[in-house]
Amino acid sequence: MASILIIDDERAIRSVLKDILGNEGYKTDEALDGEVGLKKFTSMNFDLVLCDIKMPKMDGIEFLQKATAANPDVPIIMISGHGNIETAVDAVKKGAFDYIAKPPDLNRMLITIRNAMDKNSLVKETKVLKRKATKVQEMIGQSDGIKKIKDTIEKVAITDARVLVTGENGSGKELVARWLHEKSNRSESPIVEVNCAAIPSELIESELFGHEKGSFTSAIKQRIGKFEQANGGTLFLDEIGDMSLSAQAKVLRALQEGRITRVGGDKEIFVDVRVVAATNKDLLQEVEAKNFRLDLYHRLSVILIHVPSLNERRSDIPLLVEKFLQDIATDYGQQPKTIDPKAMLALQQHNWTGNIRELRNVVERLIILSGKTITANDIENYVLLK
Repeated sequence: MASILIIDDERAIRSVLKDILGNEGYKTDEALDGEVGLKKFTSMNFDLVLCDIKMPKMDGIEFLQKATAANPDVPIIMISGHGNIETAVDAVKKGAFDYIAKPPDLNRMLITIRNAMDKNSLVKETKVLKRKATKVQEMIGQSDGIKKIKDTIEKVAITDARVLVTGENGSGKELVARWLHEKSNRSESPIVEVNCAAIPSELIESELFGHEKGSFTSAIKQRIGKFEQANGGTLFLDEIGDMSLSAQAKVLRALQEGRITRVGGDKEIFVDVRVVAATNKDLLQEVEAKNFRLDLYHRLSVILIHVPSLNERRSDIPLLVEKFLQDIATDYGQQPKTIDPKAMLALQQHNWTGNIRELRNVVERLIILSGKTITANDIENYVLLK
């Protein structure tokens, strides 16, 4: 239900607008002047504001300027007496969505409100889409481990050296791979990801190298594999430690010779691919257990990058939390919530078994369930679940 703040020094006007908007399904709140209205505007989430121009203490124009500075995305419709039309037009030039003359025409007011709401929804959607369309997320952190990773990426990205990224699940290995690609000479070409753990062993070869029509029962047409899709770009082999030994042998050949053969085919296809691999396993232990080829390990690990767990970089947690508070609030179309120091300390002391992925989920949970400020009590109730 959309929420509208009504700011007017005339009680009768506020009462009429509240009744009309309530009947239209809107949730409303009131303020008798701009000063009270501004306090409510900055402390609560509203989808739209109806604001009178002539008011005591703080008039509508001053409210408009301060409100748009605090949150320019919320549309403000000015309500003006007939003697204030020129002022109302000036207010539109200063950022108001529109103005309505007193006494307000019901139909015109509702249409204006609906148009403002539609514009507000489009603004929110555009922000979300712009952020999601960004090529790669920012790598957040100032800890020694993150600084070392950033420094290594700067040195390695411009080369075609193969990189093996290690670290626990949810620690950010994919982000490292994407930054390696983004800063490389291949950034204009695609980065293609393969989650080796999510593909059944009997299908992994078809996924990587493609197949010819009729090569097996369900092969009803030719398929281009990930190596060919990534030609000229980067192939990210996530969870490489879960790849079958037979697929490992073919990947090794592709890395050695720069060519592949589709399943069921005999034509050799040359590919120019930079491979970045990632795993949460100790591959040398997997080699000892005969689950991973030593020669492939050496091919993949020209450069080794280890991503520390969140428990190993607790000093980065405040930066990550603030980033998630901003991003999630944008996704929800809300003002970002704040978090008090004791709550932040509790998050830093928590045992993060799911790393950054878990932290983001926890921040989203706190945004949904907490008040305007996230407190230590919220951490106790919604994070330290017993």
